This record gives sequence, structure tokens and C-alpha cells, in this order.
Amino acid sequence: MKSRTKVVVIGGGIAGCSVLYHLTQEGWSDVVLVERNELTSGTTWHSAAQVTNFGQNQTMVGLKTHSINLYKELADDPDYPINYHYADGGIRLANTDAQMQGYHHFVSVAKGMGVDFEVIDAEECARRHPLISTENLLGGLWDPLDGDIDPAQLCQALARRARKAGAEVYRNTPVTDLTQHKDDTWTVHTEHGDIDCDIVVNCGGYRVNEVGKMMGVHHPVASMEHQYFLTEDIPAIAEAGHRMPLLRCPISDYYSRQEKNGLLVGFYEQGCKTWGLDGIDPNFVNALCPDDLDRITDVLEGAFERMPALMEVGIHSIVNGPITYTIDGAPLIGPIPGKRNAFCAIGLRAGLGEGGGHGWLLAQMIVHGEACYDTWCIDPRRFAGHTNEELTALKAIEDYQNEFRFHFPHEHRPAARPAKTTPLTPVLAAEGAEFTVVNGWERMDYIKPSPDFHPSLSFNFDEAFKLIAAEIKAVQEAVGLCEVNGFNRFEITGADRHAFLDRMFCGAVTKKDGRVGLGYLLNQQGMVKGEATVANLPASDRGPARAWYGSAAAAELHDMDWLTQHLNADEDVQIRSLTNDQTILVLAGPKARDVLSACSRGDWSKQAFPWLSVRECYIGFSPATVLGVSFSGELAYEIHVPNASLYAVYLALRAAGEAHGLKLFGARAVDSMRMEKGFLHWKADLLTEFDPFETGLDRFVKPGKAADFIGKEALLARMAEGPRKKFVTLKIDATHAPAHGGASLLQGETVVGTITSADWGHRTGLNLAYAFVDPALSAPGSTMELELYGARVAAEVIPASPYDQGFDLMRS
Repeated sequence: MKSRTKVVVIGGGIAGCSVLYHLTQEGWSDVVLVERNELTSGTTWHSAAQVTNFGQNQTMVGLKTHSINLYKELADDPDYPINYHYADGGIRLANTDAQMQGYHHFVSVAKGMGVDFEVIDAEECARRHPLISTENLLGGLWDPLDGDIDPAQLCQALARRARKAGAEVYRNTPVTDLTQHKDDTWTVHTEHGDIDCDIVVNCGGYRVNEVGKMMGVHHPVASMEHQYFLTEDIPAIAEAGHRMPLLRCPISDYYSRQEKNGLLVGFYEQGCKTWGLDGIDPNFVNALCPDDLDRITDVLEGAFERMPALMEVGIHSIVNGPITYTIDGAPLIGPIPGKRNAFCAIGLRAGLGEGGGHGWLLAQMIVHGEACYDTWCIDPRRFAGHTNEELTALKAIEDYQNEFRFHFPHEHRPAARPAKTTPLTPVLAAEGAEFTVVNGWERMDYIKPSPDFHPSLSFNFDEAFKLIAAEIKAVQEAVGLCEVNGFNRFEITGADRHAFLDRMFCGAVTKKDGRVGLGYLLNQQGMVKGEATVANLPASDRGPARAWYGSAAAAELHDMDWLTQHLNADEDVQIRSLTNDQTILVLAGPKARDVLSACSRGDWSKQAFPWLSVRECYIGFSPATVLGVSFSGELAYEIHVPNASLYAVYLALRAAGEAHGLKLFGARAVDSMRMEKGFLHWKADLLTEFDPFETGLDRFVKPGKAADFIGKEALLARMAEGPRKKFVTLKIDATHAPAHGGASLLQGETVVGTITSADWGHRTGLNLAYAFVDPALSAPGSTMELELYGARVAAEVIPASPYDQGFDLMRS
């Protein structure tokens, strides 16, 4: 066994084998995989092994497409062919118009990735799958490349190719501990000796937290028992003359695929069961949980109704084994938060179908620092510190119970809530607030007219439309108040803080005390990594001279990792998070200054406190820090308040605002207004797949500034090549529904762009969308068509910031 290598991958299931193989594909051959038993002896060996192209965003579709293409290549390898039932086809059923509408959206999403799905009616579903009944069925989504694969053969094929490329695989080699050294390298301690390495990758399957504990971390992954059975032969299958398509049924919570001349039928019962929360037997290897068919009786009845042939056939065998889930059902692929040279590919509830893509993207991150797609939807840092084992288990149960039910826009499922709150959460609830969730925080979405108000789940504009319009009208005409909790705030101190920030941002960074600036961070490839405001505060009784770095709530762990890993050892810079200590109250509208002046001493005039200023003050008797910035496009102030004083400041603002018609507004109103102003949303519009010039951020880039910045060399090279896409604002010719992220834009049958975000602009009366499109179509007046839930509607490029294009209101 080697004593020194570049990378050690821990775990020999589909995740570990795929990562090992793809590292060799990226040119790293000095890599090792260690497995405590035999390859595939965990969840992989009993996987139902379905391989679908379906994904709810383009990243997921892309990684699944890579898996399918890789598996087909492996299956066709004459030296080591594997069993892969490629392109049997698959149907996701639906019995509501809303589900069918969602399927039309996913067709549009997939089209942008070169994948052709099809929405079919109930009769066509039955024609393609002759075992199903059309009772209570509207139709389904057809995936022509759906299939299934042999799990053990797949992993052995990947390991074989990795070995041929120079990698080594050590079976029956349990890891006993992990040690990280001062230079951030690792020693992997095993029962057969130690291996020193630069990088460790946790692919531990359902033992993920046993490995995590050795690193001093906990991963938000929990296991669920999952049962399927194999039937005896079904005559109709043998007589069909073709393999049965795979079936996934959100109506009755089951799936099926052909297995020889019978069926494999799996169940997602409502009375489901977690597994392994109190520890896992070290001898649980190639093992199963006890059968428990009584638990799936209700789901089985639905399966019998949909597939009557199941009532006439015996059960050949039953499988009940653990599968892993995360908080939102998507895997954790990428850097381990708070650690250096540590990565993971874990929480793979659909590991066999997606595993090829997981390893592909993670190997790119490890070798190059970034993958070809923006991978935020699978990034381990998308969950912050509230994600303990108890919370994860509750979300895993909820996701298991809704396995085939996709999330609708503005759907916020109830499990494990509220996770993070402020002193205002119950106060706003008493005011009638409906809450959304942002990085675990309960954030007010809008004010409900009554406690029993529940908008329909739909891709159309819902019943809250008029409520949002009224909140925006109040902000536009008078003044509104909104709580923005969880907003990421770092305090940066030290003599070298300005030089450090100058190196991090691609544009000019304000160094003047009392001033605020907006800037963008790039990765080494010259692509957009992050967005942040920087506010410079002079020394006071509240602290030394310091810079406040503010970014999206979801960026909390992501940005801390990025900043700290680029600190130089000789720099006098300290970074401290204030994210969980302070909350923002946004005061916005033409009367915002009047309200602020009524409850805070000092001169708040335009001359004394112009746009992009920052000042420490008191609101009533409570300390606060006020920034003159606006995400709404109106005159606005961000009031940053220690949580201990939040309720007092809220009461002071409400009292001062009573004479000026102050109303509450929520996150949905904010999103509509920011679309009208041309303001972008991190990880919706700001993606690592595009550089700042492609994203329309030209004014924030200073390639010639004195300080070198991260990504500068790569950005200059990209500038010489010209843009691949351009970011635009679109006017959509529809009044019943907005576009949604991932939808395709077309000219004829050619995909020319992709929607990133969209909303109705209540002040402009426009159905707005942002998109990346072909550069030739980026000029105002350019037209194309949007696939809007099965129909095509016109989309026209318009100038950015259609509301108050001169930005006069914000400066007023």
C-alpha cells in the first residue's frame, strides 16, 4: 500500500468509484481509493439502479446526461461490457393539471441541455406501457433514455479503468482516523497503515458521518429504509415484444421497472422509517434490513389499481435497505465547509443514476477549482450550521414521502420549521405573515389577508398576486418596512483589510470611511464567484475601524471559505461573522427619510447622508447601523440591528411610520422590484458559468487597476475571445404566468438562451425575465420565443432597469 499519494477517496460505492475514475480522466493518476470491505458493499449493491435524465434544473440534467453517455460507453466496451438496459424509456405520471404544467416546464429546461422529453396524454402512456390503467390519469412525462444498470458491474468497470490509468484501489482497508496537518495536508490512518495525501474525499455512503467525525464535521445526511420487491414472471411482459418502460407514480408513491420477465416495484410509503441514527453495526456489510411489507400496504393498493397485473403475480424476493438523503433531496458534491483540501460526494439518494455525473463534476472541482456547470444546487455549503441530525432526519422523511412530487414555485414544505428565527418572527406571524425559508431562516414572504389563505400550487401567477401588488404600491407611493434576516455579514478588521479586499474584487473597492460600494468576486477562471457590498466604518465605541462585507444569506459558508482561503499568512486581516448576531430592517419608499428622521437623531438629509453612505446611530434608544442602499429602486435604507434590540427598533419604526402610511412588505415584493431595477440574484443570475462581461457587469470591472485580483489573467484571455452568451432583460408576452428559471428560449427549433429568473413588474406592468442569450440576440428589440408550459409566447429584449432607468429615486 502506498504511503504517499495526491488524493485518497474513502468509500467504494458508486460515488467513490466515479470520483476515482474521473480524477484520472482529469489527468491525476496518483490517486487512491480505500474501502472498508468490498466494492459496492454498502447501498450500491442493493440499488434499484434506475438511470434517468430527469432533473429539476439544468445542472442536474447535465450531470445525468453525462452519466448516461458514460454508462453507454462502458456497456459497449468489448473488453469489459456491462449490463445496461439503455433507453427503455420512462414515464412520470400525473393526475392534475398543475403536475402536467410542471412537466411542460421540465421539457423546456431539458431542451436547453440537448435532452428531449415529451409530455404525453393518458392514452399514450397506456400505449407505451400496456400494464397500466388510465383511471385517474391525465398523462405523463416521457424520458426516452430512461433505463437501468447493473450496480456491481458499473462500479467494477469504473475501478478497472481507474486502475488502468494509474489509480490504486485498496479493499478491506477500514479507515480508523484522519489527521490534518498545519499545511492542510492529511494523513489517512487505516488498519493496514497510514497514507499521507494532499486531499481527502468522503464518499462514505450511509457511513458518511463516521468519516465526518474523524474530520470533526457533521454532514446533513440521514438514511431511510427503502423497500422494493421482485415479482415472478408476468406473461404480458414476455408477450409485449419490447421492454417495459420505467414508471414513476406520484399518485400512488411507487415505481417499477422490468426485471427479467417480471417487475421490480419500489415504494415510498408515508409511514416511512429512518435508519442508523443511533449508530450502525460495524458488521452491516452487504446486508439488508428486515422485511416490513405491512408498512407499504396503502402504497401497494395504489400500485395494484394502477397496474392490475400485480394482483395476479407472486413475489419472488423482497429487498429493504438504507438509502441516504439530505435536507432538500439533492446530493452534497463539493468542498466540505470549513475544511481545506477536503471534499465529499455524499447524500446520493439516486446515486447509481447520477453517480457518473457526480464524480465528473467533483473531479473538475478538485483538479481545476471549478466545474463546467455552476454546482451550487449540489454544493455542501448551501446549508449552514442549523443542519443537525434531527433536522436532517425530519426533512429526509418529508422528501421520501414526496419522492416523485416536484417542488412548485413558492412551495415551502413544513418539516423541520422553524429552524432559524428572530425576535420579530412571532410578531410578524401575528401580523399575518406568510413565511418563506432562506438558508433556514423564516423570512416574511407577504402578508396574508386571513389565516386560512393558501394560494394554489401552480406555475401560473397565484392568488397572492394582488397582495404583492398592494405591498409594492405602498412602497412606491409612501413607505414600507421589511425584515431581511440571515443576510450574510462579515466584519473585516486589520491594517491590511483594504488591500485584501482590493485583491478579492475585480473592480474598484471604496476605502473611504462612511461610504458603501458594490463589487464582484471572480474565480480563477475569471467567472463570477460572488457579489458583495463593502461598507467602511470608522473606529468608534462599537469597534475599531472596519469594513462590513455583506452578501446573500445563502452565501454564508461559501463566502467565508472563499475569503479565508485567500488570506496571506503575512496579512493583518481578521474576519468575523456577524450573520447570526444582526438582522436588517429595510425602510423603503419616498417617505423613508421622514420616518427615519422621526425616530433617529441626526441629519438624514440627502446632503448629509447621500446614497451609498453608512452611519452608526440610534433608532429610538437602540444602537443601529444604517446603509443608504436600495434593492427596490426606491429611496431606501438598510438598518442593521443587533438581534437583542431588533424588537425595540421595529416598534420605533412602526410608531414613526404611522403618520406616513407605513406598511409591511415581504420577500416576494422585493423580488418583483429588484427585477424592475435590473438587480441580480446570486446563484440565479450570477453564475460561475459566465464572466462579468457576459453577465452585464462591465462597470464593476477594472482590468487595469493597480492591484491584481483573482481571475484577472483568465478574464483578460476571455475578453480577447469575446462573449459566448450575454445577459439580457426580457419582456414576456403573457399575463397569466411568469417564466421560470431554466426555461429555454428559441428561434424556430434552435435554443438561443435560458431564463435565469423572472417575475411580474407591478410598477411597470411588465412580465419580466432575465436570461443568457446568444450575443447576436442581446440588443434591445431582439425577439425570440419562450416555451411557456407547452405553448410558445413572444419574448423581446428591452433595456435593463425598466423602472427609473436613471436611478434618480434611489438618490433622492
